[in-house]
Amino acid sequence: IEMSFFGCSNSPAGVRCVQLDEHNACRIFGMPERPQVCSGLKPTPGMCGDNREQALAFLQKLETLTRP
Repeated sequence: IEMSFFGCSNSPAGVRCVQLDEHNACRIFGMPERPQVCSGLKPTPGMCGDNREQALAFLQKLETLTRP
């Protein structure tokens, strides 16, 4: 996998996406330039957890499991 949930534009897993603003909102949300890995992600309650920390922990686990 060349694109991660935290990074985009072929950045390695664990690298923050350059398209996230200071509030962690995607600057290119809804635009055709948004990577497929982002637009294809369909969050579920189990994935999001009860708070931001749980959601980020879940994403980190996904990155670890999909690291080359």
